[in-house]
Amino acid sequence: MKTRRSVRTIPQHTSTIGLLFIAAGLSSLPAVAVAQTKNKAAAPTKTVASNKEIVQVVKAPIALAYIDVATSGSDMPGGNLMAGAAQGAQSGGGFLGALSGMAKGAMGGASDRGNVFGNTHSLGFASGKYVDVSVYTSKNPGLNEAKQFIPSVMSLGESLQLNAPVPEKPVHVPVDETPVEPTYEKPKGKISVYWGCGETIRPGQPRTLDVATASMDDYAKFFVMRGKTTKGARSQPGHPAWPNKVDDRKVPDTASLIGQHNFVGNGIPESFKVSLAEPQDLMPPIELKQSKKDGAIALDWKTIPHARGYFVTVMGGKADGNSGENASGEMIVWTSSELADFGFGLIDYQSNQDIDKWIKEKVILPASATQCAVPKGIFPDGGAGMLRMIAYGSDAYFAYPPRPEDPKIAWEPDWQTKVRVKSVFSSILGGMGDMGEKTAPKKDEKKNKATDLLKSLFGN
Repeated sequence: MKTRRSVRTIPQHTSTIGLLFIAAGLSSLPAVAVAQTKNKAAAPTKTVASNKEIVQVVKAPIALAYIDVATSGSDMPGGNLMAGAAQGAQSGGGFLGALSGMAKGAMGGASDRGNVFGNTHSLGFASGKYVDVSVYTSKNPGLNEAKQFIPSVMSLGESLQLNAPVPEKPVHVPVDETPVEPTYEKPKGKISVYWGCGETIRPGQPRTLDVATASMDDYAKFFVMRGKTTKGARSQPGHPAWPNKVDDRKVPDTASLIGQHNFVGNGIPESFKVSLAEPQDLMPPIELKQSKKDGAIALDWKTIPHARGYFVTVMGGKADGNSGENASGEMIVWTSSELADFGFGLIDYQSNQDIDKWIKEKVILPASATQCAVPKGIFPDGGAGMLRMIAYGSDAYFAYPPRPEDPKIAWEPDWQTKVRVKSVFSSILGGMGDMGEKTAPKKDEKKNKATDLLKSLFGN
């Protein structure tokens, strides 16, 4: 099966702060491309062979299931509040739902309900464990509901209710055909990219784009973003999914996926029973320690079992001191890669093949890595940046019956399952609160507070 690299463009008619939010949003887009394993995918293909070889016939599976698994950690204040608001709005409550979700989040997320599909791709403001599931069968393309019988260690009863979303009726929106004079405001500010672990900035850095003078060709050359989104769980007609409005239970912190999962529904083969092992289980949260060292920020973390690699990125900025219409500034991005990369495409699931490739290229840190450092002088006051980190698990494929070794026997699988696993973490560069040695601030020197960055990002 083929993969395609996501193409993302950023319009010139955008302020520096606008670019900050667009870039952050790019990292939370849902997976859109197709899976990319050569020996496991069960799409209709034929093995390339010589004239004397027998070409094995491979047919598409009758049923397909996708399971996305994510652990999210954060030490940012108000994370549950923001996550609760997003959950309330996404679950169909609109503005009132967002307010209700925000209230639940303010109480520490005490409710065991309010889970919404897509949390495996959230920005990771709140800590928790998330699972998105969907199933499809070619024998019933309009399947509306199914059940997934689960192991007891998942702590969610005997089964999950999978429901396909009901298509919304189109709403007529009147079109105003009154001619409007187009306006154009020249963009302001700069974007700078740094890369590489270490206490000092590497020679030849940063790579900077002046958005006021850059051409479209300059944009295309500047925004180098590795990352290939692969096909995963989706909630759409014909694809019953969990969680949903009927079953919106949260995944308990003690949950485990190890054991047998049985998908049942009209058109789903009775044989659809897949057993998940430890590598497909929910990963532990990332335990990241940050400490200041001569202006640099040292990052240390514990190794995570079954992690395939790690990647860290920090996004921040600094103002030019002006206000109002004259205000401008600089958006700053740093990544742990040894090669220049904007980083946002890598904070999500990646295929085993791509992870291994980018580890060899030193874009992704290997599984043995336990430390990195953000160089001194990149971000104002040694902080003022939003940090995001990911530990990649391995994607896994299961199919039944197994592929026959005899090429003369056609492979006609009843079902196939794909599982993707990751653990993510978000914080403020330098950590929340005072870090490192307790030194008295210089006269008239403003103390760097993580809350100042939160206010600049989300408003006062």
